[in-house]
Amino acid sequence: MKIVIVEDEAYAKQELLRLLKNTGKDFELLKSIDSVEESIKWFSNNTHPDLVFLDIQLADGKSFDIFREISLRSAVIFTTAYDEYAIRAFELNSIDYLLKPIKQEALNAALGKFERMRKEMSAGGSTWSEDKLQKILELMPARQYKSRFVSRLGDQIRSINVDEIAYFKAEDKLVFLVGADTRRYIIDHTLEELEDMLDPNKFFRLNRTFCTSFRAIIKVSKYFNNRLLIDLEPGDEEKVLVSRARVKDFIDWLER
Repeated sequence: MKIVIVEDEAYAKQELLRLLKNTGKDFELLKSIDSVEESIKWFSNNTHPDLVFLDIQLADGKSFDIFREISLRSAVIFTTAYDEYAIRAFELNSIDYLLKPIKQEALNAALGKFERMRKEMSAGGSTWSEDKLQKILELMPARQYKSRFVSRLGDQIRSINVDEIAYFKAEDKLVFLVGADTRRYIIDHTLEELEDMLDPNKFFRLNRTFCTSFRAIIKVSKYFNNRLLIDLEPGDEEKVLVSRARVKDFIDWLER
């Protein structure tokens, strides 16, 4: 079974691969893709796989943008963080889906359905058109991102509105929420988890340590080895850099 994973969340991608290995099924990962743009390029120039795991919401757009450019000749299992309303939409349209966070039992069942359908599919596979996916997406509610975070300190519980957040910082196996007022709060989420909770138009994962809001960035400068140096407000004693591999994505994010 040859597969492609289209997923822009590193944690979600690694978790899906772990669950796939747990199924005991023989599969070959042909490509891991994290954007609409890269998906169009890859599927336009490569033999389509047996199965595609396709995230509905990617950093640079929704999955249906892919189908404006190509006809995908593969079976598709969608992954989504939408609620039960969206799940009903998938069921009504006879589409396989996996609700995040993905469970082993759900993945096993989806693969079982794929294997049964595979015997009935033509040699060329099924073709997914833009119209087919668009009808599903029209039934789906707007993605809801986290609007508040809770921090506990002893007996005290504090709720912090997202608009009050400057950035998040991972430090000594803890993750701190740093407010615009310079206060720091410990939260019970990893940076990987936060990437899925936060509005990607407002927050960007700069590196392994920092995930910042747009409003906290006060200066961006070129730095050694094609990296970028970021000045944040409130400031941090640690130098904040964007790696060379993330520079393009960061610039694209600034231009949204």
